[in-house]
Amino acid sequence: MSGNGDPASTAQGGFHPTHDARRIVKLFQCSLCSYPLRDPVALPCGNSMCKTCIPPVYKRENITYPQIQGRSEGFVCPFRDCGLEHSLGDCGTDVTVNKIIEVVEGQMSTYSTEAPGLPLLLEETLDLSRVADSAMDIMPRSRVLHGGRIVASYILARMGELNYHSDLSYTPLESNSEEAIGSLDKTVHQSLQEIAKSELECQVCYQIMLDPLTTTCGHTYCRKCFARAMDHSNVCPMCRRRLTVLPSATGEPSNKRITHLLQHLLPDLLNARIAIESEEDTVDEESSLPLFPCTLAYPQMPTFLHIFEPRYRLMIRRAIENGSRKFGMLSYRPRGAPPEQPPYMNYGTVLFIERIEIFPDGRSLIETRGMYRFRIISTSMVDGYLVGQVQRIDDIPVHEEENMESHETGTEPSSTNEAEARIQSMSTQRLLEYGLEFVEQARAKSARWLHQRVLEAYGQPPSDPATFPYWFASVLPIAEEEKYLLLPATSVRERLKITARWIQRLEAARWQQTSSCTVL
Repeated sequence: MSGNGDPASTAQGGFHPTHDARRIVKLFQCSLCSYPLRDPVALPCGNSMCKTCIPPVYKRENITYPQIQGRSEGFVCPFRDCGLEHSLGDCGTDVTVNKIIEVVEGQMSTYSTEAPGLPLLLEETLDLSRVADSAMDIMPRSRVLHGGRIVASYILARMGELNYHSDLSYTPLESNSEEAIGSLDKTVHQSLQEIAKSELECQVCYQIMLDPLTTTCGHTYCRKCFARAMDHSNVCPMCRRRLTVLPSATGEPSNKRITHLLQHLLPDLLNARIAIESEEDTVDEESSLPLFPCTLAYPQMPTFLHIFEPRYRLMIRRAIENGSRKFGMLSYRPRGAPPEQPPYMNYGTVLFIERIEIFPDGRSLIETRGMYRFRIISTSMVDGYLVGQVQRIDDIPVHEEENMESHETGTEPSSTNEAEARIQSMSTQRLLEYGLEFVEQARAKSARWLHQRVLEAYGQPPSDPATFPYWFASVLPIAEEEKYLLLPATSVRERLKITARWIQRLEAARWQQTSSCTVL
């Protein structure tokens, strides 16, 4: 029997313990060194490899955001389907795959020593179009090993004699041993399924993972579970490590290795999970989101509301009763806007109701927190209040953010305006520091917009560049149309540049010396 094909290119479906023994072992091999994965690392592109297979690392220039360990060191991804630069700080040990490999290694060692004789001749056939991708010698090998097709193939890989891109043929050396070998392969296959099942459970929903997404700290969750967790807090649900960048779960690649393990070892469980998810997705909050035109709101920031109109009392009651506790907040257009345009702005923020106090007359006071930004696609009316189909707005990927900073700080500013050129040449970290310094100067002068009551509501100025602009806009008394510019901006650096322009104008007019609510 022989098996061929890369897990990435095979059709979705379970591998057969006899016919696909080679493919099963490939699920646990590093495609670069061909050994079973050792201290596997998950890359931002979704690929995995041994930690020792990371290419030569070099210093990355003109990059200050995000500030995490290993961020200033990078390498070029060795995988054909990527080829981009990766930061070392983004490439953590894949906790889930590492646990699976450890258990699989122990199981394979046990079967190879305790299984009945059943000698097999394994003969390798190289795929000459792909072997150049491997560090292993280009030389087909043959070995006589024991333990059935799966175990023997794994042992051959562990010995460094099974190229990742090669095929195998299996010849039993004892007559009438085919049935016993097949039975052993089935037993080993079932053991691998049990190992995968125990480790491929999402630690948020406690079901088999669906569309697995791995964090920079190496933990993996269902994509939707991770996105929901990040809507409320930017820390890893398992290790509680702060994820410096507010993650965009929608655009990040899935973990390919875990996806292949799910598809080919646990297809029945995966298909059942997909069916359940399809039923749960019949109601999509992004296709029918209650909308409240009232004021500006931002992700991660609190918004306090007094609800007294009957239509919005109904909207809030429904959001509480259906369990979502969510609605979209929009700001009104400035005076003088064209009459053919709707009275509210096109971008808003989804708010989550954290606390509610209902009075006997039906009014309520609610405390909400911003989750994510959205853009309106279309709207309709339901019982007097606005409902909209919306599109979630997420930030650009981190590598694009870095490229932007590197380009703007490493070249001559294109603007002839001295103040704008100064902003363009600032590093992302310096833009943050510029804002924090302004806040401290205003605090030293007892600015009213930094009153203790304001700080109790919104907290101290955050040191996270992704959050600072939202905090700053929440407390700074400037025009709403200026603050609104933050909502469509899809780059942390761009939002920091917006706040820097505010500061420049305030400083130029010496507005920081007065405590009145000045409008730009």
